[in-house]
Amino acid sequence: MPVEPLSQKDIEDRLRELPGWSLSDDHDRISRSYRLAGHFAATAMVVHVAQIQEELDHHSDLTLGYNTVALTVNTHEAGGALTERDFQLAHRIEEIAPVHGAG
Repeated sequence: MPVEPLSQKDIEDRLRELPGWSLSDDHDRISRSYRLAGHFAATAMVVHVAQIQEELDHHSDLTLGYNTVALTVNTHEAGGALTERDFQLAHRIEEIAPVHGAG
């Protein structure tokens, strides 16, 4: 089943449910950065996010810093557009972020 891009209104509506997430200037990606207590906490969060991505079979660009984790999400199967899958992944990440002390 093909993955359909979301309309601009759908993107804006879904983004309101995700404080801290932002839309790229070209409106084809959502992103968020988290700050954590240290490198071990950040690394643990990256592993947890990777586990969720495997479970959903949907992967983001994921960057690990000393005490930061940054994500950029879009759907390659939809030509790099934003889809429901991107927001599903973002919501799952938001659910686990507090466990890692991410803010």
